[in-house]
This record gives sequence, C-alpha cells and structure tokens, in this order.
Amino acid sequence: MATVDIMLPFYGDVSLMQLAVRSIVAQTDRDWRLTVVDNAYPDSSIPGWFESLNDPRVRYFRNDRNLGGVGNFSKCLTLVEHDLVVMMGADDVMRPNYIEWLRSAVAEFPQGTMFHPGVHVIDEHGAEVNGRVERAKRRYRPKGTGRRTLTGEELATSLLRGNWMYFPSLAWRADRMLAAGFRQGLHVVQDLALALDITMAGGTLVVDDQVVFDYRRHRASESSWRALAGTRFVEERRFSLAMARKMDQIGWKHAARVARWHLSSRVHAATCLPAAARARNWSAVRILLFCTFR
Repeated sequence: MATVDIMLPFYGDVSLMQLAVRSIVAQTDRDWRLTVVDNAYPDSSIPGWFESLNDPRVRYFRNDRNLGGVGNFSKCLTLVEHDLVVMMGADDVMRPNYIEWLRSAVAEFPQGTMFHPGVHVIDEHGAEVNGRVERAKRRYRPKGTGRRTLTGEELATSLLRGNWMYFPSLAWRADRMLAAGFRQGLHVVQDLALALDITMAGGTLVVDDQVVFDYRRHRASESSWRALAGTRFVEERRFSLAMARKMDQIGWKHAARVARWHLSSRVHAATCLPAAARARNWSAVRILLFCTFR
C-alpha cells in the first residue's frame, strides 16, 4: 500500500494542533505524508514551528484569507495525491499504531472505501469523556465484534438512524472522497453527507473495534455551540428530509423512513431544551421545540 495522505485543516488552539502533529510524527509506520492547511489563524509563530520539525513528510500551507470550515476542508482535498486519505481534526490524537492499523484493515478488506477504527474520546485536558453523546453513539454503532463491513441501504440506514461515526478518525479512498467532495452550505453534517454520498455511489465501510485514535470533544467546538443555539438541529432536519426524498428516489424505502423520522436528532434537541431555558435563550427554545416536535 502506498503513502497515506493525512490532511490537517487548522484554525484554533495552537498547542493542541502541535500535539496532533507530534502524534502523527510518532507513527510506528513511517510511510505517510502530512499536509497542514492553516486557515489564516492569527499567530505568526506557526510557520517557524513547522520549519523546526525539519521533516520532509510534513507540508505546511497558509491561506491568504479564512475560507470557513467547509471551504478549508475542500482546499485540503485539492492537495491530496495518494490513494488513502485521512481528514484529521487539528485537536485530535493519532495513537502510534494508527497507520499500521489502517494498512492491516486495507489488506484484509481491499474492497473497502471508508475505514473506521475504534475511538477513545477525550476532553480539552486529555481526560476520558463518556457523556450523553458518546453513550448514544455506542447504541447506534453497528453491532458485532472485530472488523466487519457495511454497504448499501444497510449502511445508509445505520448512519441516518444516528451518526455514530467520528469523522476525523476515518480513512477514505481518495478517488471516492474527491468524486463526492464536501457539500457547500453545511456546517454540522458535512461528514455525514460525504459518507452517504459515497454509500449511494456503492461505497463500503469497514468498521473495527481496535482503538487507535483519540477524538477530542470540548465545549468550544462548533457542533457544541450550534447544538445549544438550536441551529444544529435546523440543519440536521433539513438534511434528513432531503435525504429521505433521495432515498425514496433510489428505492431505499427503509432508509427513507428512518431519515424522515430523524428520531436521534429530535431526541438530542429535546435534551438541549433545559439548558436553553435556564439560559433564557428563548430563540433557541423555540427552535429546539420546533425541531423536536415538528
């Protein structure tokens, strides 16, 4: 298997980004190439830090202006050159055997299009997180043990019932990822949209339980503040209904019903209501009520 492209779109905490980069440099399998795309973060020390690494496998680019989150993800895709690609979060951590795990999974399932390992969730301080979201993801994650595959309507239904994936931990076949691309106008569900577009194009997801990746969840994340404001669920509702129509068109009736109900999103919205009410954020309360019961 050829070199693995690791793309790192960056805007945020510099120290966490440096930790993420160091976790990549520490990989036991050294055949990778890291590309960091700085989305015009206001810190002049960053280019010098990358120069100090003195590692030819590490490339650093800086945008002249901020392209927005999805815009920077799309910019990263234009720099992909190898068959497998990881779009890693700038505050996440690869365990030393991630690339080694990926090569083993690809060798076992060469037909795989997307590869999802076991994931450990940490907070901004590195402590384990086992909150409501993590418990829900475990419920929705496909049953079984070891490496297994999902494809077609079964995979679409699984993802639409509840997005149990941790997007930054995934490895993708570059040709499929580039062909699908990131949908513009999405801020929260762009990862789900990408996975579903690839699924509808015949993609196969390989799921494994072996934990080789640490995903960082903290209150400052975009998905967290959008959830409290309620706007997350507006986007999820609009996307789910659009996917229901698409699933009907291709004859995936069960997946269409699951998308139309989008029950996990509605339950999540309901759980955010008490916090929005305590904060007297009545605009958010109205949005959350609408997304829960409509």
